Amino acid sequence: MTSYWCERAALPAGVTDGVRLRTREGRLTAVETGVAPAPSDTRLRGLVLPGLANAHSHAFHRVLRGRTHDRGGTFWTWRQEMYAVADRLTPDTYLGVARALLLEALCAGWTVVGEFQYLHHGPDGRPYADPNAMGRAVVRAAEEVGIRLTLLDTCYLAGGLGASGPTPLVGVQRRFGDGSVSRWAERVRDLGEGPLVRVGAAAHSVRVLTPAQLADLAELVEDPVGPIARGRPVHAHVSEQPAENEAVLARYAATPSAVLGDAGLLGDRFTAVHATHLTADDVALLARSGATACFCPTTEADLADGIGPARVLHDAGVPLALGSDSHAVVDPFREMQALEMHDRLAHLERGRLPLPVLRAAASGHGYHALGWPDGGRLEAGALADLVAVDPASRRTAGSDPEQVALTAAAADVTDVVVGGRHVVRDRQHELGPVEHLLAGALDAVRGDR
Repeated sequence: MTSYWCERAALPAGVTDGVRLRTREGRLTAVETGVAPAPSDTRLRGLVLPGLANAHSHAFHRVLRGRTHDRGGTFWTWRQEMYAVADRLTPDTYLGVARALLLEALCAGWTVVGEFQYLHHGPDGRPYADPNAMGRAVVRAAEEVGIRLTLLDTCYLAGGLGASGPTPLVGVQRRFGDGSVSRWAERVRDLGEGPLVRVGAAAHSVRVLTPAQLADLAELVEDPVGPIARGRPVHAHVSEQPAENEAVLARYAATPSAVLGDAGLLGDRFTAVHATHLTADDVALLARSGATACFCPTTEADLADGIGPARVLHDAGVPLALGSDSHAVVDPFREMQALEMHDRLAHLERGRLPLPVLRAAASGHGYHALGWPDGGRLEAGALADLVAVDPASRRTAGSDPEQVALTAAAADVTDVVVGGRHVVRDRQHELGPVEHLLAGALDAVRGDR
């Protein structure tokens, strides 16, 4: 048993002083309030929050940070640069990038990450000797760093959607495809789980899977002996771009959300990633199904995707989660703040999303979306995932304790606990400085380009 004494902790009832959190086998067993520290306690200074969840990540996109932001264009032109990076990665260099990115995320306060993994095969599209070499690289990276991971293995079968139907995979896209839904499932069956790792599924988007293929995928992920464990999450990119909606409407006479609904993929284990360009009917459909919507505000801003209907979805009863997607920014507080600020800009009104909604998006709803329903709260029985934040930094000094999340930044995270294990202490991880790992990993992929 390990006990952590928190100077101040964000409990379900509110911020509370003098809190002891007892842990055993990775879970909180007791929460004691109004207590003084004992000699056996590990002390956590500042404000302790429940673990924070990054529900949408593409680890290798981290290579692009600082290399694409001044060139104009759109999502579609940025995608060509992303493809160029994907073309160069090997299992070894992917391991390096994923390890560095996950360490950066952990030190920023994220305790669980959902990796939307579609980079599967060799450069010519042929599988590696281990068909899951790329996915296992991400799993190994997470285990070395000590962060929770949900590997959302992604089914990606076409290059896009044209007027006459799906287009073939070309160039680097051949690395993404398994040829059929059944072959995707056969590969995924060999992925194992562990104490910090779960395996879920993803349909990349309605642009690259036909309605029939989506229905096959829905059947497989519901099968008790299917490729993923029963109840594990299913994600998809949904309506990220107007051009996506236009292509799907032209081909199928329905929106992406409607196509996914008709295929049987929507439900309370489903997460619509981005959900930026939705119709009123789409919002109602997601709400009826119990699905979650994952916003990635800093990426959606960086790629000029648009501002999604966060308040509309919340009002309809759709849980909101957060992700950092392309990792133009790795900071859970920035994502939380941007979710609110973008809605303010769109509607010329402050306080669009109440603080409890923002905190749930950054924590509990993200854990649920990633298949860890017992995470994201400080109460007995929950996962022992904790994040300590300095409330007296140059950013947070003077903040109401309840509002620290609206002023804090990743640099204010001092300590992180995952599954009861103290993995970041006084801003340091046993693997060493984040900067050193990042520099080596990025240089291995791009050199001095």
